[in-house]
Amino acid sequence: MWIPTEHEKYGVVIASFRGTVPYGLSLEIGDTVQILEKCDGWYRGFALKNPNIKGIFPSSYVHLKNAFVKNKGQFEMVIPTEDSVITEMTSTLRDWGTMWKQLYVRNEGDLFHRLWHIMNEVLDLRRQVLVGHLTHDRMKDVKRHITARLDWGNEQLGLDLVPRKEYAMVDPEDISVTELYRLMEHRHRKKDAPVQASSHHLFVQMKSLMCSNLGEELEVIFSLFDSKENRPISERFFLRLNRNGLPKAPDKPERHCSLFVDLGSSELRRDIYVTVHIIRIGRMGAGEKKNACSVQYRRPFGCAVLSIADLLTGETKDDLILKVYMCNTESEWYQIHENIIKKLNARYNLTGSNAGLAVSLQLLHGDIEQIRREYSSVFSHGVSITRKLGFSNIIMPGEMRNDLYITIERGEFEKGGKSVARNVEVTMFIVESSGQTLRDFISFGSGEPPASEYHSFVLYHNNSPRWAELLKLPIPVDKFRGAHIRFEFRHCSTKEKGEKKLFGFSFVPLMQEDGRTLPDGTHELIVHKCEENTNLQDTTRYLKLPFSKGVLLGNNQATKATKESFWMTSFLCSTKLTQNGDMLDLLKWRTHPDKITGCLSKLKEIDGSEIVKFLQDTLDTLFGILDENSQKYGSKVFDSLVHIINLLQDSKFHHFKPVMDTYIESHFAGALAYRDLIKVLKWYVDRIMEAERQEHIQDVLKAQEYIFKYIVQSRRLFALATGGQNEDEFRCCVQELLMSVRFFLSQESKGSAALSQSQAVFLGSFPAVYSELLKLFDVREVANLVQDTLGSLPSSVRADDALQAVRLQCIGKTVESQLYSNPDSRYILLPVVLHHLHVHLQEQKDLVVCARILSNVFCLIKKNSSEKSVLDEIDVIVASLLGALLRTILEITSRPQPSGPAMRLQSQDVTGEFVACLLSLLRQMTDRHYQQLLDSFNTKEELRDFLLQIFTVFRILIRPEMFPKDWTVMRLVANNVIITTVLYLSDALRKNFLNENFDYKIWDSYFYLAVIFINQLCLQLEMFTPSKKKKVLEKYGDMRVTMGCEIFSMWQNLGEHKLHFIPALIGPFLEVTLIPQPDLRNVMIPIFHDMMDWEHRRSGSFKQVEAKLIDKLDSLMSEGKGDETYRELFNSILLKKIERETWRESGVSLIATVTRLMERLLDYRDCMKMGEVDGKKIGCTVSLLNFYKTELNKEEMYIRYIHKLYDLHLKAQNFTEAAYTLLLYDELLEWSDRPLREFLTYPMQTEWQRKEHLHLAIIQNFDRGKCWENAIILCRKIADQYESYYDYRNLSKMRMMEASLYDKIMDQQRLEPEFFRVGFYGKKFPFFLRNKEFVCRGHDYERLEAFQQRMLNEFPHAIAMQHANQPDETIFQAEAQYLQIYAVTPIPESQEVLQREGVPDNIKSFYKVNHIWKFRYDRPFHKGTKDKENEFKSLWVERTSLYLVQSLPGISRWFEVERREVVEMSPLENAIEVLENKSQQLKSLIGQCQTRQMQNINPLTMCLNGVIDAAVNGGVSRYQEAFFVKEYILSHPEDGEKIARLRELMLEQAQILEFGLAVHEKFVPQDMRPLHKKLVDQFFVMKSSLGIQEFSACIQASPVHFPNGSPRICRNSAPASMSPDGTRVIPRRSPLSYPAVNRYSSSSLSSQASAEVSNITGQSESSDEVFNLQPSPSTSSLSSTHSASPNVTSSAPSSARASPLLSDKHKHSRENSCLSPRERPCSAIYPTPVEPSQRLLFNHIGDGALPRSDPNLSAPEKAVTPTPSSCSLDSGKEGRTVSDGGRLLSPPVPPRPTQTASPARHTTSVSPSPAGRSPLKGSVQSFTPSPVEYHSPGLISNSPVLSGSCSSGISSLSRCSTSETSGFENQVNEQLAPGSGSGYSGPEEPVRKETKTPPPYSVYERTLRRPVPLPHSLSIPVTSEPPALPPKPLAVRPSHLENGTRRTDPGPRPRPLPRKVSQL
Repeated sequence: MWIPTEHEKYGVVIASFRGTVPYGLSLEIGDTVQILEKCDGWYRGFALKNPNIKGIFPSSYVHLKNAFVKNKGQFEMVIPTEDSVITEMTSTLRDWGTMWKQLYVRNEGDLFHRLWHIMNEVLDLRRQVLVGHLTHDRMKDVKRHITARLDWGNEQLGLDLVPRKEYAMVDPEDISVTELYRLMEHRHRKKDAPVQASSHHLFVQMKSLMCSNLGEELEVIFSLFDSKENRPISERFFLRLNRNGLPKAPDKPERHCSLFVDLGSSELRRDIYVTVHIIRIGRMGAGEKKNACSVQYRRPFGCAVLSIADLLTGETKDDLILKVYMCNTESEWYQIHENIIKKLNARYNLTGSNAGLAVSLQLLHGDIEQIRREYSSVFSHGVSITRKLGFSNIIMPGEMRNDLYITIERGEFEKGGKSVARNVEVTMFIVESSGQTLRDFISFGSGEPPASEYHSFVLYHNNSPRWAELLKLPIPVDKFRGAHIRFEFRHCSTKEKGEKKLFGFSFVPLMQEDGRTLPDGTHELIVHKCEENTNLQDTTRYLKLPFSKGVLLGNNQATKATKESFWMTSFLCSTKLTQNGDMLDLLKWRTHPDKITGCLSKLKEIDGSEIVKFLQDTLDTLFGILDENSQKYGSKVFDSLVHIINLLQDSKFHHFKPVMDTYIESHFAGALAYRDLIKVLKWYVDRIMEAERQEHIQDVLKAQEYIFKYIVQSRRLFALATGGQNEDEFRCCVQELLMSVRFFLSQESKGSAALSQSQAVFLGSFPAVYSELLKLFDVREVANLVQDTLGSLPSSVRADDALQAVRLQCIGKTVESQLYSNPDSRYILLPVVLHHLHVHLQEQKDLVVCARILSNVFCLIKKNSSEKSVLDEIDVIVASLLGALLRTILEITSRPQPSGPAMRLQSQDVTGEFVACLLSLLRQMTDRHYQQLLDSFNTKEELRDFLLQIFTVFRILIRPEMFPKDWTVMRLVANNVIITTVLYLSDALRKNFLNENFDYKIWDSYFYLAVIFINQLCLQLEMFTPSKKKKVLEKYGDMRVTMGCEIFSMWQNLGEHKLHFIPALIGPFLEVTLIPQPDLRNVMIPIFHDMMDWEHRRSGSFKQVEAKLIDKLDSLMSEGKGDETYRELFNSILLKKIERETWRESGVSLIATVTRLMERLLDYRDCMKMGEVDGKKIGCTVSLLNFYKTELNKEEMYIRYIHKLYDLHLKAQNFTEAAYTLLLYDELLEWSDRPLREFLTYPMQTEWQRKEHLHLAIIQNFDRGKCWENAIILCRKIADQYESYYDYRNLSKMRMMEASLYDKIMDQQRLEPEFFRVGFYGKKFPFFLRNKEFVCRGHDYERLEAFQQRMLNEFPHAIAMQHANQPDETIFQAEAQYLQIYAVTPIPESQEVLQREGVPDNIKSFYKVNHIWKFRYDRPFHKGTKDKENEFKSLWVERTSLYLVQSLPGISRWFEVERREVVEMSPLENAIEVLENKSQQLKSLIGQCQTRQMQNINPLTMCLNGVIDAAVNGGVSRYQEAFFVKEYILSHPEDGEKIARLRELMLEQAQILEFGLAVHEKFVPQDMRPLHKKLVDQFFVMKSSLGIQEFSACIQASPVHFPNGSPRICRNSAPASMSPDGTRVIPRRSPLSYPAVNRYSSSSLSSQASAEVSNITGQSESSDEVFNLQPSPSTSSLSSTHSASPNVTSSAPSSARASPLLSDKHKHSRENSCLSPRERPCSAIYPTPVEPSQRLLFNHIGDGALPRSDPNLSAPEKAVTPTPSSCSLDSGKEGRTVSDGGRLLSPPVPPRPTQTASPARHTTSVSPSPAGRSPLKGSVQSFTPSPVEYHSPGLISNSPVLSGSCSSGISSLSRCSTSETSGFENQVNEQLAPGSGSGYSGPEEPVRKETKTPPPYSVYERTLRRPVPLPHSLSIPVTSEPPALPPKPLAVRPSHLENGTRRTDPGPRPRPLPRKVSQL
């Protein structure tokens, strides 16, 4: 049985549990779980990371932890009872863990590794805390480290700033908002702006001296030098180097590392230098012999300097090499560093070119303790400390120093009977009073232990040596008295002995007789001469002698023997000894009572450092004098006391305040002093009004804090001693004193600056007195005293009153004082405080101080205090300050931001503090307070102003910039306060501003506030981590839902006033509903129904609602808002809501429109997230663009998306599509001067200018896309405009551009793209693709395999369907993506250019693949039983025609299939088409050969060979067997005409073959004669097989006569059943594409079908490829098996076409990943009708997938040798229009003479003479075989290769096809005479029907024919005349050219006319 747990509530999973048992809960190690119930070793509960899923798990898998349960029961919360730092650490590490892995994924390696180290450190510190064995101090230190690391990691990962108090997280509910703000700000400042350290330290490490001429030991002396004051500012760092230039004691780091400490910020400047002096230890001269002298001397060597400014970058200067300069003139050695600093380097030599001093320097910042912590390694290894010279900037009490600094300056000596100057060495000793030498008290510098004696360096032959060596003598105080320093002077001989001879000495005592030490300064000492062997150990012999010239002259003694002098400088740095006589006199006042007055007067002149050194003694002296005679000395003692108190205000001595405090508490004994102090203080206060000079009075007022401390302590001592006597008298004295103060404060200065300054001084120090008064008086008494005193200040506030700021500061200190923290006194003081605050806030002055005071006021009021005192305080504050606070925030935030960063930061801080104060006040307010507040407004106008004001302030608070971005805690608190307040105020809104009192402005402000509140980034919980989201929900709930419910409630209250907010609130409310919060959406979406209802009541429609919804949806969804769930919810909720409305139908329509728009916008947004531009992006944009135009008629959005699409095309280099896209905008404009506003990237300009700009851009893109024909039309249009405006300059440019485009058409190569049909099936596709089929225009060189791979890359989750069958409903509805892809054949509509003779292929190729609406795909199949003997009997063809919504190319590379037509062709029709196509091809090749368009006869040879060979081997006879037998004729009586037609075609083909052999004989080269002979022989065999014995007698040998009068019968004479429209149409239409064979499939046709087709076609099973060759005019050989003639060209849009002019390189074979030929769809392998000169096509013999075969094809073809052709064959052509409807708007065709070709439907005579030769005599047109060849328009049957040689692999007859309506006949130059049955006329009498060739660039009318979708701007007027000359520039031409009619369809689709753009 499951029992609820009592204690086992919380645990951590210690082993992963898979949850495989029933109801098991899957857990991972480390998860925290909350336990609800237990049963037999199992727990039931949930993981805290996912509290919604509950389950069971073994109790042994969980480690239980102590926890506190809150809200016991169903909604209980468990809080672990562990250290809050541990809790935070655990949750933070969990959050980091997820984000840390993401760093790796995002390749942010640096942060990844750094965070990893920090996480390990935190885990290690966590273990230490959990163990619990740390001391209190260590625990504090560990927590400090933990929180520092947590904050660093949070900052790096962009997480929230955590408010902390003493390392523990703070609950914002437990403290006031102002305190929370301060904590946040403190942490933010700490993070952002590190506090500048006031003290700095220089770390120096000596590495080595690099110099070539060493060999002697060296001394290196570092010090800091101030070049500005020319004095050293630090002690010296002294170290010794060995003979190699390395430190002598490398194992002792303190000997070669030093830290120069206590540098002030003022000393980090450029003129502070590190100086290095180097002294060598050795012989006198550097070049002397080694054995010349054994005595070692200290001799100058070199010097180096470095400016400290070079170290301010903060980087460690490792291995810095300092240049070392050698001193040439030793007399200047003392100032060598100064000269180097002054750049006087020329007088010194460097020690060597690559020599120098290697040192490491680093500047460290912070106090010395901080440095010890942060650079512990430096101190742990050992480092010497080098102090500043003298005291540091701040003297600390307790600091013990007694250092005497001696500088050996210089000497003046006589020669001493020598001929040269002396080499003087000074030796120094310290001698105590007993005569003994003090040992180890001479310090050469840090780094070297002190010595007992000092030897100066020796300057060679110098009687006036200058040394300037600084020494420190740390002599103890007890040794100081009676001690003296002795200097001995010796001459150092350079002779062999090297002896040092004593010749004199000097001495100086350290302390004078009166107890003062040796004064600081330079002393000139007397050099007493002595003999070499003089014994100076007996000090009594010389101590009586004079020591200083100053003393000597002062005593007027004889100046005998004083020519020689020695100068030294002394400087004492001592906390125990003084050099000041006045100080000594004061301290010894009892010995000289008569000097007391003088001593007290001189106290002010004594240096402050001397006073603070003897502070306690001095104070004892003063109060002793006061006790001695208070009447006489009272005032003087008071003044001295004031001087000392004010001295401690100095920053240098303020650390001595605690010393004085200690003195007052522990040592002060003046029990009677209070009387005199009060008396003198009152006397001064009373004199303030009369005194002219108030400086001294102001000093007294400054010192009042400590004066009161002495008064209070004195009174306490007196009360203790006397039992509290004279209490009333004391109170009376204090009251009188404060009355004097009040009187003095109440006086207005009236221009007296001195008085106001005195008042300011008093107010500055008065708050410090409160705590002293509290020691003697009751809290209320003190509060009343203070209130009276502060209340006495003048109430008038003038703008120039300097006292204002000081008054406010005084109020601030009062609020911060101990007095104010007491509730009793606070209530007394609060009115005074609020009064002054109110005054300042009204004036908007001193806002920083006001903010601080307010913050402190609210910090003291705890959040949940319900005591009456607190509630009363809130009452007072609300009444006094709420309005002022709101006005202040509005004022501050409306000001322009200050420019300086410091000012801006200050302004931001003030705003933040005021905001925190307002929030704190509002959070403290209860129902009672709100009610009182609302009742306090006398009129509705006042209430209205207040509500507008507070709503505006709330909107400001919600701004993102109000708080730093990581202050989420603060934002959530603010939002909680705002929503609480809004809920209170909304009642007031409802009660006071509805119905007749309705106020639009205030309601609008309310709704606007609510909307931006909900949209805040910090409330979007979906973006939070699970743990953060859980915390927020637990503490505040989802505030968005609360506010949403409030909006809904308020909206419902509006009633008829809702109309005021329609449509204004549609956008804001829509933005709210797009937030992915289900509850919020459910609440807010119904408002739209309400809006629709009210608008319908008003206007009967929803136009405003619809327009606003659509406009806002686009912008909001493009920002990433909204999702599929929202679309469904929007649709379902609103549809349900409007079910019972009268306007339901129009409402459903609106909802459907908006829903469809959402579909497209969501698709568009998803597509745009991808990186590269792909078809999906473009297709999606096209879909959206068309939706805006056709369904919504939103012009501006339409134009915006036109330009978005244009940019996509440019990025993808789809230049043609980009041009078509821009044309959409161009069509909306006219050639007018209407001004257009600035829009997108277009400036403000006229409509004409913008249209001109667009035209030029479109022309440029058509040019780049090689669509030059379209560019020419635009060139002509814009040229017309230039001409009409007489702008001949631009007209000339445009004509030249047009000419260059014609040149490009003729000279440059163009590729013909392939087209692919793509079906998108499944519900996972975007809406604009789902279950639709498209035709796509492939890229250059793109084959089917590459295209399929591209599509699969664009849709990586799609499955390629391996068949071409119609998908069933399960595929349509599947939750997947299926792609069905195969190639299709384009069917061009315009045949005029293609059928015209002599038009170059460069021109024709454009019309074959441009402006294509219709595409075809053929699939062969057997119907009924298959005849194994002759499979042609049952071989049917299913032909699918696809019609697009727009022609290709267009604004996209793919367009949707609008409709499909499926037609089945019977075997007989199939055979007819095969023969027609082959005859067409033969005639074309014969014509080319005759007109010499062929340089090589090979194509004709192979075609003849293929047809004849196949026919001989039974090809055509198969047709006879199938269709001419009696059974077939009887069973198919309706096919009689078709059978006759087939017979005619067979006979016609024979005639053509005969004529072709005649032409072939004429042009065949000699080496191919045997082949020709074989062909002739086989031809007669073929004729006999057809039953043809002889042709009519009228047929001449050449040209050939055709008995029927025509080698072809016009298909117009054929019955209607021959028309494709007459064939049976299988009703397989569906909204989706009809399935076709997918080339990827290896099983699209069964093997049986493959075998059948293979048998039918007689092709080899071994062939799997259709071989496609790229022709090259330079080649003339035929390849064998896998190649065809390189002269063969094809312009068919097949996968074979892949090269610019089809003449550069061989086409690629299809890849094996495609379907093999026997499996391919017919459209992929059948040829399409091509221009006659390109009609020949060779195919591989083994193409097993061909649906039908020509029985005329023979066995193996022979290789054919290429031969140039010289004959011409003129054949007629039938120009035929195919009636399909519409009107063709054709791109330009170059003008041709009208007699060149005729579109007439007649035949003319044929002549082999050259007279009829085509005028185009260039190189022979190359021809490439292709598996998909260009067919005639209409439903054209692709025919297979009918015969071929298995060995040669070259088909003898290319797969040709003819037009379904004979619109594209064989174009042999006007060959046959008109009429049927007429004889063949001779070449001399050509018969031509008079007809005009349509003029170039005209528009051809076609009936029922789909037009080429040229845009409106490309259309030109219909004219039957050639282009006229440019018009005379008399009038402006029409603004636009006549638009051609669009094609009409069986089911016309709406095509909205282009609208004019209003101002875009």
